[in-house]
Amino acid sequence: MIRILCIAAFLTAPLSSANATGRMTCAPVDPVNWIIQEDLTNKLISSGWSVRFIKEDGSCWEVYGTDEEGRHVEGYFHPETGEKLLVGQRGRILFRAQD
Repeated sequence: MIRILCIAAFLTAPLSSANATGRMTCAPVDPVNWIIQEDLTNKLISSGWSVRFIKEDGSCWEVYGTDEEGRHVEGYFHPETGEKLLVGQRGRILFRAQD
């Protein structure tokens, strides 16, 4: 019974481009047009970030580091422009770009 309730809860949970864990999906962009990691890193450093790790996730750049306020965060950035889309800390959304 509990198993059925868990499955039902999962199936009825609202779907969105970003959920409470901070995961995000970007619209696909041709890899040739992606901003390179070094350029994104430099852009973030110039805006006050400290970058620890960058990887591709959900067609976005996912960045782990420290933001301009000194918070350890996970951020998602547009793959082509490097625009900040979503920043979270331990499942809490700190910033979300307007659609």
